[in-house]
Amino acid sequence: IESSTGNNTICVQWGSDVLLSGLTLDSGVANPSDYTFQWFLNGNLVGTGSTYSITATTPMPWEGDYTVVATSTSALGCVSLPSDPFQVVQAGPPVAQDPPYEINNFFSDNQIVTILVNGYGYYHYSMDNGPRLDNGGVFENVGIGNHTVMVYDVEGDCGPPISIDVVTVNYPTFFTPNGDGIHDTWNIIGFKPENNAKIYIFDRYGKLLKQLSPINSTGWDGTFNGQPLFSTDYWFTVDYTEKGANKVFKAHFSLKR
Repeated sequence: IESSTGNNTICVQWGSDVLLSGLTLDSGVANPSDYTFQWFLNGNLVGTGSTYSITATTPMPWEGDYTVVATSTSALGCVSLPSDPFQVVQAGPPVAQDPPYEINNFFSDNQIVTILVNGYGYYHYSMDNGPRLDNGGVFENVGIGNHTVMVYDVEGDCGPPISIDVVTVNYPTFFTPNGDGIHDTWNIIGFKPENNAKIYIFDRYGKLLKQLSPINSTGWDGTFNGQPLFSTDYWFTVDYTEKGANKVFKAHFSLKR
């Protein structure tokens, strides 16, 4: 059996099972007009003819082992043995889950990022224009900041890669609330709603100045009761959930005017 595409892969869209690209199998028999043919998928008859095409109108399933049997149209009616199996593999473009990634080791310089995608394919992953890795989408020792991960279909070349923007969990060490539009507020970046994070900001004497949610707030503007506070260090505590565990992180940052 030979494939029209030169490989054994078909491309199928995850979620809808729409066939994006199929293929045609050829029996490889010389003088096919002298024979009738039966095509089998995993032992079940699926078609006749010297070729068999997998198209959008072909009933599912599509993936599996295909064999063909040829029967001579001569008076003898000789029947061939089944061909060697030709395995058709189902691949497809990656589809990002929601959320598209998970992060472990919040606030660390060595955070672990796991990319979450669905699809029928086998995928390689590249972070920040680095090498394409067969790592299951898990990146360790990821530094603080913004990152971009590209996800590539390996088996079927079923379309361009997808891009996933990743933000590791971190806090700015300073902010400058002077109205210039740059670092005017202070907040923790990278949290997701499921982390249920709450931030408490204190002065050096432990007085609570602000409570906020990093998801639903633009951050702290450096005021208390509407009055701007002095340039100095301030402390914060953040309560959050990571992988189902309740955690607390404490540190400090500077207000600069």
